[in-house]
Amino acid sequence: MMTRRITQLLIGLAMYGISLAMFIRAGLGLDPWDVFHQGVSEKTGYSMGIVVIAVSFLVLLLWIPLRQMPGIGTLANAVLVGLFADLGLWLIPEFSHLGGQIAMLAGAVILNGIASACYIGARLGPGARDGLMTGLVRRTGWSVRLVRTGIEVVVLAVGWLLGGSVGVGTVVYALAIGPIVQLLLPRFMVLETTPTPARTEAAQVTPAA
Repeated sequence: MMTRRITQLLIGLAMYGISLAMFIRAGLGLDPWDVFHQGVSEKTGYSMGIVVIAVSFLVLLLWIPLRQMPGIGTLANAVLVGLFADLGLWLIPEFSHLGGQIAMLAGAVILNGIASACYIGARLGPGARDGLMTGLVRRTGWSVRLVRTGIEVVVLAVGWLLGGSVGVGTVVYALAIGPIVQLLLPRFMVLETTPTPARTEAAQVTPAA
């Protein structure tokens, strides 16, 4: 079971990085966090992948006061998405024709949804940005919608001011990614192993620590 979870995690993160490169090559706008990443990349001269990795570890520092604990998937997410984003940017050409851009955007949204379902379904730890959201929800008592919207509005605004790409792709991503992940997640969710009758009986007679 663990082999499947790790394999699914790695495949999901690889696809997520490639989907990020596809969004960029489509040239029609990025999701809020990647608008921020692109803006920082434009200002610093570092590659998109390096910026994604650096921001991931900076966000993980914010987990400390929130008392969030990273998992294997959290650390893998922080490194692999950026590496595969740079690989995708190296492999995928830019598109100047609108038809190609639209096709690339559609493919990016679908691949991103599959990738998200894969790595979330592996249950090996949230990404740095998702963990920041859930940590703030737990510590403040605010709703998930309020916290997520607040974070994304801030990073989108800062990224746009830094030169990140905001466009129709930003809106398409916001509207489509939730339903896609919700549809696919049950197919990729690795369920807890059901205990055998012998183990269940042993647990019932074993005194609690």
